[in-house]
Amino acid sequence: MIGFVTQLSRTWEWTFAAPASAIWPLLADTARFNEAAQLPKHAITEIPQPDGAVQYFGAAKMGPFHLKWREQPVNWVTGQWFEHSRYFQNGPLKSLTADLRLAPEGNGCRVQYTLSLEPANLLGRLISGRMFASTEKTFSRMAQEAADFVAGERAQPFTYQAPPVDDARRARIDAMVAAIEATPNGHGLARQLAEHLLTAQEVDLWRVRPLALAKQWNVPPRHAIELCLQAVRSGLLELRWDLLCPRCRVAKGWSGGLDRLPQGAHCGSCNIDYERDFSRNVEASFHPAPAVRALESGEYCLWGPMSVPHVKAQVLLQPGETRELAAALPFGPYRFRTLEPGPEADVDWQAGGLPVLIIGEDAVSAGPPAGPHLLRLVNRSSRPRIALVEDRAWVADALTADRVTALQAFRDLFSDDVLRPGDEVAVGRIALLFSDLKGSTALYQAIGDARAYHLVRNHFAVLAEVIRDHDGAIVKTIGDAVMAAFAAPAQAVAAALDIQARIAAFNRESAPDRPPLAIKLGIHAGPTIAVTLNDRLDYFGSTVNMAARLQGESRAGEIVLSPEIAQDSAIRPLLAGRDLRPDQAALKGYDQSVTFFRLLA
Repeated sequence: MIGFVTQLSRTWEWTFAAPASAIWPLLADTARFNEAAQLPKHAITEIPQPDGAVQYFGAAKMGPFHLKWREQPVNWVTGQWFEHSRYFQNGPLKSLTADLRLAPEGNGCRVQYTLSLEPANLLGRLISGRMFASTEKTFSRMAQEAADFVAGERAQPFTYQAPPVDDARRARIDAMVAAIEATPNGHGLARQLAEHLLTAQEVDLWRVRPLALAKQWNVPPRHAIELCLQAVRSGLLELRWDLLCPRCRVAKGWSGGLDRLPQGAHCGSCNIDYERDFSRNVEASFHPAPAVRALESGEYCLWGPMSVPHVKAQVLLQPGETRELAAALPFGPYRFRTLEPGPEADVDWQAGGLPVLIIGEDAVSAGPPAGPHLLRLVNRSSRPRIALVEDRAWVADALTADRVTALQAFRDLFSDDVLRPGDEVAVGRIALLFSDLKGSTALYQAIGDARAYHLVRNHFAVLAEVIRDHDGAIVKTIGDAVMAAFAAPAQAVAAALDIQARIAAFNRESAPDRPPLAIKLGIHAGPTIAVTLNDRLDYFGSTVNMAARLQGESRAGEIVLSPEIAQDSAIRPLLAGRDLRPDQAALKGYDQSVTFFRLLA
């Protein structure tokens, strides 16, 4: 019997006028690339190993073949190269490896792509030539499309044929667009969203992220978020709560409502269990409603550099192996770990060479600095390990639950989307603003119940408008007081300043026989617990208590800030040139005097 074990390879090169930093996100987005190249989806099976590692197996129908293979996690250094290998268990090939290299050339870059095939039999050897020819034709076309996209000559990175839309579905979608724009949440963007859902590649629709749309469309983030929330109510989108794995940052648990949100999830890819945190890994994600566009299950590519863009390097190391690779990573906070479950090391890299990543039997550590623009990886363990260097910043475009639930549009549209009774979820940080209308009893006595009630309702309307405009939400009203939540402390302070300014203007324009309105405000930020109280999503804990107590220390026209707020670097520009005075007082429930700051608005 004749064996066909000779590996066949073919290499192609292209030059681009754009730098590697612009071309890499397109050619390294393997899922997008494979979908546009009309490669079939495949199913992935994850099998944990005794040492905690995971092996990955793929299966797909390609032409007449029902292929099965072992999927080797991709190796890469971001912006420079990736290498992807599959080892087949049946069919005409034993293995397939794709290797992409980018190198600077003048003001642009040179791309080298190598495809290596190992035939399993005579048929494999016969079809290799066709595969090389097909690859060259497809890659050449898509490389040119990538260049045109970077140059601004294409609206989409790659040519893609979206599913057809019949007249009946188009009419239903037109009605949904009209319904969205009839609300305050459309912002003139509903048609653009509908066309995106109908024409975008599937990889863009598995998770529609409003913050990414806001960047792409150059619109305020809140407008994109409100649009998507309203689109759920109008039937264009569906809302799902995802639990993102803290390692790979892919959703491995989810629910259709907060009342069904699981306590945690298991990530088969990373082989770890993890819990939930509204500020960290619970994401509100959106998907096309099936009646608008149905998405098929399956993967175009499980592993790829742009599938996990926070991972800047992922490299397989054999036992005892040391690798030194060129790398152009910026200074910043990184995490050293392995793809396999185990320890990790945080690195705050601010100067010199990037520390060496050292893998031991039961440890991952940062060694001395490597040389300039070098990545040095050392495996001192007795088994193969996949070394990872990842950016510690969380998913930039993830709409985390703490942010979306602190928006007025969510509170208005999804007031029934609350945690189940008795459930509670950690919130890493939230800013809380408490207000109170000073002297409301005297106001009723001075001008009568009807006029006073009207003024109090107007004051609530002013607060609601300002809080919404500053990306916050009213959690509840308590008599003449308001409790509002903001994902960012700077938004809470900006809202407070705006409230005092609006009230001052209102007083200047008021009738001479009406006493002026006076608002007392207090703001604090910190960790809290999200709960359901009185059928609404609420917050509980010491952060809530402190914010309420600070409001009690406020005098008319003042904003009382906790030190955490007053000393926040993002808030300093808002306080510049303003009268900020330190003070302290004994607050109810606190053993010692509490320091705070009075801001005269």
